[in-house]
Amino acid sequence: MSFPDVTNYYLFAQVMACGSISAASRELGLPKSTISRKMALLEQEQGTRLFHRSRSGLKLTDVGREFLVHCERLVSAAESAQQVTQRLLDKPRGKVEISAPYALSQSLLVQVLPEFMSLYPEVEIQLVVTNRPVNLIEEGIDIALRVRKNIEDSSLIARPISQAPQTLYIASDLINQNSITEPEDLLTFEHLSMHYTNGRYGYELIHSSGQQKNIRIKPRLITDDMIVLREAAIKKLGIVALPNYLCNDAVNSGELVPVLTDWHLPIGIMHMTYSHRRGILPAVRVLIDFLAEKLPHLAQQQF
Repeated sequence: MSFPDVTNYYLFAQVMACGSISAASRELGLPKSTISRKMALLEQEQGTRLFHRSRSGLKLTDVGREFLVHCERLVSAAESAQQVTQRLLDKPRGKVEISAPYALSQSLLVQVLPEFMSLYPEVEIQLVVTNRPVNLIEEGIDIALRVRKNIEDSSLIARPISQAPQTLYIASDLINQNSITEPEDLLTFEHLSMHYTNGRYGYELIHSSGQQKNIRIKPRLITDDMIVLREAAIKKLGIVALPNYLCNDAVNSGELVPVLTDWHLPIGIMHMTYSHRRGILPAVRVLIDFLAEKLPHLAQQQF
């Protein structure tokens, strides 16, 4: 005896519960033709007619009525089995991999991850700190924090967390020696920059009046470590464009000063990204919800 296709048993129970194949089609999101074919196959397997179609709906045969009782028990047993695993899955546990740039890790995640791990002691966090773009699917990353104008990958959910404005900064001693009143004045200084794969370095500046200027530079120091760039700027090695939250303390202490304050650089947006895949584990879901609650307020304070 071949093993029966229990999917058809489930469909039979659902069709009878809905009262018609059309209603079951709407409820289950399946084409009517598919359900009709499955019902015909089921009757063929059983070697008898299980129901009759009429204008008033579906009418069970005597065999169909008894057969339905067992199908309903099968559906109930399957649902009970699913509830057992669901109870286990509902409790957040296991490993979550999160990726973030160095600056966001050191300024934001350092403040929120310890609290999260105290709330969920069975969740294990693996934090991948890197400034390079990561492929969430290929690298097995559950959540990534990124600062971009927009996230174009349609396979990802990108939740905006906060704007991350950046400004041009210079050591206070350097600005005291040379004034900077126009974008072209930047060309008289050395520059420090993040690494750009296209090899084109410069500043896209927008005036409060709407005027735009592009200033091309040849950086003396190029690195993906924003902390190194900030410290190099403090040591008077040149002008740097950095997120405001990284330089607030240096500005308050007088070590750095913003320049060309009537002009601004393109504003990045901090996104929390994760995949569209169904069945996100509870540990990943609670971390997503926790970060979505905590990070906007924290970023607002620092950015």
